[in-house]
Amino acid sequence: MRKNAYNFSQLEPKWREYWEKCGLFRMQTDSAREKFYCLVMFPYPSGTLHVGHARNYVIGDVVVRYKLMRGFNVLSPMGWDSFGLPAENAAIKEKIHPAVFTSNNITAMKGQLLRWGTGYDWSREMNASNPDYYKWTQWIFLKLYEKGLAYRRKAFVNWCPSCSTVLANEQVVEGRCERCDNPVTQKDLEQWFFKITDYAQRLLDDLERLGHWPERVKLMQRNWIGRSEGARADFKIEATGESLPCFTTRPDTLYGATFMALAPEHPLIETLVEGNPRREEILRFAEKARKESLIQRSAADAPKEGVFTGHHVINPVNNEKIPLWVANYVLMEYGSGAVMSVPAHDQRDFEFAREHGLPIKVVIQPDGENLDPDTMEEAFIGDGVQVDSGPFDGLPNRKAMDKITEYLAEKNLGAHAVNYKLRDWLISRQRYWGAPIPIVYCEKCGTLPVPEAELPVVLPDIKDFGSAKGSPLAMVEDFVNTKCPQCGKSARRETDTMDTFVDSSWYYLRYLSPNDDKEAFDSDVVNRWLPVDQYIGGVEHAILHLLYSRFITKVLYDLGLVGFQEPFQNLFTQGMIIKGGAKMSKSKGNVVSPEAIIEKYGADTLRLYLLFIGPPEKDAEWTDRAVVGGSRFLKRLWQKVTTHADELRSVKKWEGDVASLPDDSRHIYRATNRVVKEVTEDIESSWHFNTAIAAVMALFNQVERFEPGDPASKQVLRHSLESIALLLSPFVPHVCEEIWEALGNGPSIFEQGWPSYDDKAIQEEQLEIVVQVNGKVRSRLTVSPDTGEEEIKAMALEDEKIKGFLNGKKVINVISVRQKLVNIVVK
Repeated sequence: MRKNAYNFSQLEPKWREYWEKCGLFRMQTDSAREKFYCLVMFPYPSGTLHVGHARNYVIGDVVVRYKLMRGFNVLSPMGWDSFGLPAENAAIKEKIHPAVFTSNNITAMKGQLLRWGTGYDWSREMNASNPDYYKWTQWIFLKLYEKGLAYRRKAFVNWCPSCSTVLANEQVVEGRCERCDNPVTQKDLEQWFFKITDYAQRLLDDLERLGHWPERVKLMQRNWIGRSEGARADFKIEATGESLPCFTTRPDTLYGATFMALAPEHPLIETLVEGNPRREEILRFAEKARKESLIQRSAADAPKEGVFTGHHVINPVNNEKIPLWVANYVLMEYGSGAVMSVPAHDQRDFEFAREHGLPIKVVIQPDGENLDPDTMEEAFIGDGVQVDSGPFDGLPNRKAMDKITEYLAEKNLGAHAVNYKLRDWLISRQRYWGAPIPIVYCEKCGTLPVPEAELPVVLPDIKDFGSAKGSPLAMVEDFVNTKCPQCGKSARRETDTMDTFVDSSWYYLRYLSPNDDKEAFDSDVVNRWLPVDQYIGGVEHAILHLLYSRFITKVLYDLGLVGFQEPFQNLFTQGMIIKGGAKMSKSKGNVVSPEAIIEKYGADTLRLYLLFIGPPEKDAEWTDRAVVGGSRFLKRLWQKVTTHADELRSVKKWEGDVASLPDDSRHIYRATNRVVKEVTEDIESSWHFNTAIAAVMALFNQVERFEPGDPASKQVLRHSLESIALLLSPFVPHVCEEIWEALGNGPSIFEQGWPSYDDKAIQEEQLEIVVQVNGKVRSRLTVSPDTGEEEIKAMALEDEKIKGFLNGKKVINVISVRQKLVNIVVK
């Protein structure tokens, strides 16, 4: 008999070293076992990780270890999303080069992941800022360019003055830069785009393929893609006869348009101001409006400002001449950036018309009412009957929508149309720390792609990139000046870099052949291993990384390079760890360091608390005091094992008849089998690791009190302790490896297989309770031994057979004989 304190500071490194040495997490490329690709979103190496981050990686590790024990050939890789604004901004602040900054952080973060006991196939480690990786990011750009899906144009784009760069729409949150939280303005620049809009409908339709994605993520993508059906109506500019199409979801209101409004970014404005006496006023207003954030301009309570262009347009359905305005509330992000304005039936148009003295015309009257434009206090947006709508008068407005759309198509004045809120993916960044865009500009030959054989276009080493006005790469003459790949004459390189989300849009493919210098990925291999079986990460990536990855996968599928259309079969989005009611952040001063907990209690205690704190998909409040409970539990478990280890090592596994065991041994054996079943179901069906851990803790409370005497009871104890170690091993792997070894088994516990349970033992554990009414047997109940007395009484009263004997009678008393019978006394 021995009692030893669990020295986690010595034993945890021992087992981490063993896992690495034996290659526990190395994927076997030639294995015949069923594959399982588990991937946690690779991190930005922009700082150390706190316990909120740790939860994500520990959850992934639980899945990996469980699947290993289930006999799968598991791929669990890790890499670094090291390019982009986060690393560059942090490097500027720290006054060091981003390459040094990211390298230092990768070393620190990798050390953290290792100390937490999270298992990865480190032979597949990759870094997005390494030329060996971004060579293939540039290759993917060229593939999109060849397919006509990468293009350059001048456009008003989101500009962050603080970060000195363009942002994609998805990177603007409530009018502010998602990184620095400063206001975003609009700027007219030549930019590179990926034509994701060509895939809008497929991205929408194929959400139906994703049956194992959270509904809220799919809803966020549906809303971002934003499909709406309506009509295109072709208005004409009176002075030039030029067509000015607009999209509307309300063709039933076309006859009520009393003005048209353009977005301040609309390219037509440049033409409209030529020779226009209002030129300076129009341009001044448009510039002022563009400096406001889109969220401010589109807010319901924002002032409705505008300027008359001096021009008129002709309404296609009634040939009425209406004024053409520029208005701050109209956005280029929706439709064509030109809006037919119907004040009587759109609230924003109503407010604008009242503010600027424009007419209001009612074309839909509600049943039983007669709206007067002069006395209306708000727009009527409901259903009703068409009025002042030419041949469509008297029609219900819903029917008129179709009829007016048909009329537009018949007269060649428009057509049925589908519109998407989704805009093309803006990938240009006027920053240093990113993959250079592989494009060359030649005065003679024009815009040309860099030949594949010349990839990668290597990012030059620039020391003082933070002081650059515009793209830092433009300062490096040796980089900018090159030869045209077509004519051989002097040319210049593109100086913008790619959005970091391009790097992360395909990385899950590279893990299968991370050192291949001939191709980005081996199609045969990725087709065997993808889609990713289980993807794990934050919901904040729903309309950024996840949408972009789906798009790139579909492009590669269309190019015949992969045989699947969706990259991630199952998606899990973990909840946040919060403290003091707020998300952990350095600025709030509520960050909890994992290292401090590991130093005091060990990595297994940290893991146990992170998993026990609540359902993994829910946010959870961190409590420092609660960590101690996990440490105490592990110490108690270790003490129980070491107390009995010497006498249990030579004991064989119990294989006899359960009924032959003494009561206390039989109870422990049955409870153990029941918990094996519960934990297996918790992991397989719901990922409720917290309830799985709680079930094992409850089992151990019974086992801890159990003291074996005869050989059979020792066999039962060994079975229970080994089962507990196996069940807990994905959650607290270090201590379970040590327990497994202490009981006389060879390492590793993760090569032993997941425990099975004895169905017969569980079934026999059920008790039959006789139910009497006034002493006569009327029914029987089947319950588990741990069902409480009051619960059994309640079940008896709710039994359908018993209810028939209680009709019209008064229950005087309910008598219970423990685990045998219930007698209901009535009169």
